[in-house]
Amino acid sequence: MKPARSKRKLEQPHTWSQLKNGQWVSESIQMRLDEWSPKLFGYHMLKLGGLSCELASSQCNIQHQVHLDMHNPAHTVIADYYDLPFLEKSIDAVILSHQLDFCHDPHRLLREVDRVLIDDGSLIITGFNPVSWMGAERLLPWKKNSLPWSGRMFTPTRVKDWLGLLNYQVVSCDQYATFPIHRYRTLWTWLENSLGSVGARFGCLYFIVARKRTYPLQPIKPHWRFKRRFYPVGVNFKVQDRVNYHAQEEHLMAKSYEA
Repeated sequence: MKPARSKRKLEQPHTWSQLKNGQWVSESIQMRLDEWSPKLFGYHMLKLGGLSCELASSQCNIQHQVHLDMHNPAHTVIADYYDLPFLEKSIDAVILSHQLDFCHDPHRLLREVDRVLIDDGSLIITGFNPVSWMGAERLLPWKKNSLPWSGRMFTPTRVKDWLGLLNYQVVSCDQYATFPIHRYRTLWTWLENSLGSVGARFGCLYFIVARKRTYPLQPIKPHWRFKRRFYPVGVNFKVQDRVNYHAQEEHLMAKSYEA
């Protein structure tokens, strides 16, 4: 397994038009985002990257939405992905659409996102699956230097392992588009559904929804305490010992007077 950090500089797309079949990919992600948007709650949402900025989330209950990118005209904030200009635990939901695929240090990016995300906050990640038709096309020499094949592709299982190390609970993981052909899409969708879960493993795209979980490092002591149990037999023994002690003391004093 290759390390997640890349030694070479990766070309990062800032709009869906830079990717092959980018419009179809964005529409498939938009359909799943529309399903999950009403389930997100909070005050602030962060869309990280130009591809995330172009996704609509009007059905989301979070009204304040920040679009962060350097080149996409839809951005509202310009900043470095590895140094987000937000306080710790100040964002309620984050959307990372195909950012890990074109990031030279995905571990650092996820740690920075984890820093600004509140406890029980939601994280949505999309990306390309290398174990798929699209991943196999990377082996072709005339495609490996063009988008999206020039980026890094990570399996959904590997991404879920990273999230598990950061104490995230994967709520949903949808793998789809086993045949990434947008023409006659109805026919290909029917064929994908007939393959079932076996074909989904080789889906070109994945859509992960995770939730941040925080557990205390030290157990909290209870405020209540056990009451001491009352043993009447033990108390009677103590009273009897005291009576015997006084009787012996009186007997010794009487002998001293007689002497």
